[in-house]
Amino acid sequence: MSELFDLSGKTAFVTGAAGILGHGFCRVLAEHGAAVALVDLDEQRLSAVADAIRSDVAGADLLPVVCDVTDEESVKAAVDRTVSHFGGIDVLHSNAAGKSRDIKAFFADFEDYDAQTWREIMSINIDGMFLVAKAVGRQMIAQKRGGSVIMTSSVYGVVAPDPRIYEGSEYMGVRIGSPAVYSASKAAVIGLARYLSAYWGPHGIRVNVLTPGGVESGQNDTFRANYASRIPLGRMAERSDMYGALIYLASDASGYVTGQNLVVDGGLTAW
Repeated sequence: MSELFDLSGKTAFVTGAAGILGHGFCRVLAEHGAAVALVDLDEQRLSAVADAIRSDVAGADLLPVVCDVTDEESVKAAVDRTVSHFGGIDVLHSNAAGKSRDIKAFFADFEDYDAQTWREIMSINIDGMFLVAKAVGRQMIAQKRGGSVIMTSSVYGVVAPDPRIYEGSEYMGVRIGSPAVYSASKAAVIGLARYLSAYWGPHGIRVNVLTPGGVESGQNDTFRANYASRIPLGRMAERSDMYGALIYLASDASGYVTGQNLVVDGGLTAW
């Protein structure tokens, strides 16, 4: 069975590689034998992530690639560079997402939400998914050897946020909630993945969604306690809780799985 999870000889293209979850996603893919293109807009953080993985994983075969997922030409150039370097792409983990450059605008009340902020988030969270899937999917079809596409959504693309969780809660010193644009964009990711699973099925390309619940990433104690009280397992997720699900979806272990949404939420959506 262990051979089913082996990614040796495969290349993974991971967007959002320098983000909250991206570093660990790239590391665990490398640990399981994949060559990894680390794709992100922040060149400095991307370089630091690549260096950290190389120090943790002996022989890690990594390619940092600077890319703006909202720009079609930038995405095409990133795919071309990856294919030129590694010879192809077998796994796409479309993981890039954004919160807006103005954190207060991102967490504004719905009635006061700025349309430009809405468009900014949508351009990353769903337009970027579309552009990356289009470019990588074209490459996978040309290779004629199938592939695995994994898109990161959120539990709030499945259910509405509970406002009680956010009473007294802060993120980086700012009062927080969960804006409608986040839920709408993450729900759209699930819809896009299901469409593509049927559309690309004849090419042997599997398309699935990895949906994390709330992950600890700088929230205050009040938020963590409020959130944990709504979880059957009694805690927020740690980043490492997502890694097994990713390797399952990326590898031959899920060879007959497509069009599915794998929710890793500690049981939140069971209630």
